[in-house]
Amino acid sequence: MKQEKIPITMLVAEDAPADRLLIKEAFRESSFLADLRFVEDGEELMDYLRRRGEYRNSETSPWPGLILLDLNLPKKDGREALAEIK
Repeated sequence: MKQEKIPITMLVAEDAPADRLLIKEAFRESSFLADLRFVEDGEELMDYLRRRGEYRNSETSPWPGLILLDLNLPKKDGREALAEIK
């Protein structure tokens, strides 16, 4: 019986378009299955995690199994967001 691989939902908080592109390319080239979701600032990250606004629907915004967090984000930086998550 072949076991089906299910990708992990990975939420990436990154404001730089070039860095988001590098992350997408790195995962595309790897064998790691990931459903990448991107947010651009700390406020948007907290909206996603708290299911606010455009992130209310759990089908279109699944709960992340892993969060990659840029510490230097606009609006609310990564350190503030991390303290709030904690």
